[in-house]
Amino acid sequence: MIDFSCLPKKNKAYAGANGSKICVVYNDEPYMIKFPPNAKKRTELSYTNSCISEYIGSHVLNMIGINAQETILGIYKVSGKEKIVVACKDFTSPGIVLQDFASLKNQMVDSVHSGYGTELQDIIYTIENQSAVDVLELKKHFWNLFIADAFIGNFDRHNGNWGFLYNTLTDEIEIAPVFDCGSCLYPQADEELMKKILTDKAEMDARVFVFPTSSIQLNAKKINYFDFISSLENSDCNEALRRIVPEINMDAIKDMIYDIDCISETMKKFYYSMLMNRKEKILDYSLKKLSEL
Repeated sequence: MIDFSCLPKKNKAYAGANGSKICVVYNDEPYMIKFPPNAKKRTELSYTNSCISEYIGSHVLNMIGINAQETILGIYKVSGKEKIVVACKDFTSPGIVLQDFASLKNQMVDSVHSGYGTELQDIIYTIENQSAVDVLELKKHFWNLFIADAFIGNFDRHNGNWGFLYNTLTDEIEIAPVFDCGSCLYPQADEELMKKILTDKAEMDARVFVFPTSSIQLNAKKINYFDFISSLENSDCNEALRRIVPEINMDAIKDMIYDIDCISETMKKFYYSMLMNRKEKILDYSLKKLSEL
């Protein structure tokens, strides 16, 4: 485990609601250190597992061919206590700034919803009517990420945590690496709950078929991943399903999870089992249904 406590700090600040963040220099490059927020519920956790979720989620996305932010797990000493933190490589640089999708959506002056409105119809309208990025490339990225988020169980992919890199000198824009995966894989679950889920099929199925939902809405209701994907009603979503599922190598994902030294065997089994169940019961099921049409 890398100790980030004594690394030089930069004055750069980061926004966001979930936990404290600082900028340090590691291997001559800036990294954002994300600290775990306090748990909202009374559990044996002194803080949530969002840093572990961030690390696993980002690595899974990269492993299935979606460009995601580089993440490293480590420790940081605060008031004499060690906390597990995640270091996220800062992909901005002088002249290259991050613009979220909400900012792009705000350019749709004829839209009745704000940039942060997550109604699917409005999001697709923005993608199809913006001129900053190739429409087909952006639509493909959106649906690839939707399928990936269904796989990792992300309940918080809103318009403010995915977006673009804008070159202030050339006025060029490109899709940014995916970031902010700390809301995947049930970061509030403690080991007692993990054990219960692993031994109770009903508890496991609830976390596959019922929640988490996507933060994207359809007719003012958050999308249920299983219901939406398995309905096969959206052709762009179907094509993303065909693209992403063959890229999922569960053996490689298992090796990545079991190589994490700072988590228990129960946690390793839980994360792998959740991913396997979500793949089989949402993605594999839907792809098989699609292939039979």
